[in-house]
Amino acid sequence: MLWSLWWVWLAGALALGILEVLAPGFIFLGFAIGAALVGLLLLTPISPGLPALLAIFAILSLAAWAVLRAVFRREGGDARRIHHDIND
Repeated sequence: MLWSLWWVWLAGALALGILEVLAPGFIFLGFAIGAALVGLLLLTPISPGLPALLAIFAILSLAAWAVLRAVFRREGGDARRIHHDIND
């Protein structure tokens, strides 16, 4: 099966990493990290089935996205508030 090959997951991670460069915002980077970790997991003798691989990919991608969001969060909140008008 194609999904059980480690290089397919690493190629997908590379494609998602390139897509992140084209559309920044840490959206595709979490998926790229998840795919890379699944690819590295498949280098071990463990060979889970497709549903387990997709579940592992989803969990690792979510964890990577949460870590990226915590590390690169803007200080002072997400929205910028303007309290005075520059024309006054």
